[in-house]
Amino acid sequence: MKTTFFANARLIDPVALTDGPGAILIEDGIIKEVLDAGATPPKSANVIDCGGQCLAPGIIDIGVKVSEPGERHKESFRSVGVAAAAGGVTTIVTRPDTLPAIDTPETLEFVERRAQEDAPVHVLPMAALTKGREGREMTEIGFLQDAGAVAFTDCDRVVTNTKVFSRALTYARSLGALVIGHVQEPGLSEGAAVTSGKFASLRGLPGVSPMAERMALDRDIALLEMTGARYHVDQITTARALPALERAKRNGLQITAGIGVHHLTLNELDVADYRTFFKLKPPLRSEDDRVAVVQAVAEGLIDIISSMHTPQDEESKRLPYEEAASGAVGLETLLPAALRLYHAEMIDLPRLFRAMSLNPAHLLGLTAGRLQAEAPADLVLFDPDAPFQLDRAALLSKSKNTPFDGARMQGRILGTWVSGERIWEGA
Repeated sequence: MKTTFFANARLIDPVALTDGPGAILIEDGIIKEVLDAGATPPKSANVIDCGGQCLAPGIIDIGVKVSEPGERHKESFRSVGVAAAAGGVTTIVTRPDTLPAIDTPETLEFVERRAQEDAPVHVLPMAALTKGREGREMTEIGFLQDAGAVAFTDCDRVVTNTKVFSRALTYARSLGALVIGHVQEPGLSEGAAVTSGKFASLRGLPGVSPMAERMALDRDIALLEMTGARYHVDQITTARALPALERAKRNGLQITAGIGVHHLTLNELDVADYRTFFKLKPPLRSEDDRVAVVQAVAEGLIDIISSMHTPQDEESKRLPYEEAASGAVGLETLLPAALRLYHAEMIDLPRLFRAMSLNPAHLLGLTAGRLQAEAPADLVLFDPDAPFQLDRAALLSKSKNTPFDGARMQGRILGTWVSGERIWEGA
């Protein structure tokens, strides 16, 4: 029996919403006991002195793009696994927007095999909701679920055929399957590069109204009322969508919502002089929207924070802003970026980890994401105050498209453990 004792730790508990001194005893990859700070370790235990730094549940990141199959030069399971470990992420939930899309059990099994061979973290795959992500015919949801798919999504391709979408939701409900949607009205969003407004006009860039998000959310909520399906919105980024989300939850619909860390920490003005590393989907919003969604996370209206890790190569980003690919890598910067909200006193650490660990675990039916006896020993040890300047060349992802290049940040990962095994040791 392998026993590890984490001593002198500052425990961040997202269940009890506490932040204080303590210790944790691990046996065979499982948390055996959470103890007071002065507890004595067993004689046979390997003692890890945390030095008073923060020990929290490992991050569960929903919506990570791994470019296998089809674009392995952008990101592989080997590179994404190391990047996740370096970022304190112990479970990644991967997207099906690959080439080809993950829409058959055979493709899903290939992905699972590659992940098991190469990634040191837990990998849970999602599958496409419709064949080829084309919105015309739903996939074999039951077979894909049996093959290991934890959720179904067409990612940023909105299913415009309401009949197809309603049938998919109804079928998913019959199987207890989770559907993840992208709420952007496709007609208004087509060709948009930024959020409409004064900044878009001054830069001469095509914009999309924030109402595109509200309109798409309203449609999907109506379909949820009709079908009763379990539904998660990948990103809510505007203040105008929040009242609709709140009403849907109050009315008892099975709906949750997430947001990418970039939309919590950046705004439309960061695009500045056409900096394509800041081109995201949906586009960055106004500062008023950013503050509103941060408040929604703090209050629990928005449930989950994720990296929305989207690797893009240099050739697809070094183009005129309108033509450049959307997306940014985020596994290694997720925690330091989220800590900006903590240092700004907008949200405390337990609530941050409720959104990054506990709530994703609840959504997926996992026992991880908490510091409790019998939970998996998936842990991250970090110094929330350690300053550094990010150099994108030092990122472990194959692609380096981060908007935080050169930014001064706080928060260093000191160690990451998966099932009690240390997979990352920080400097």
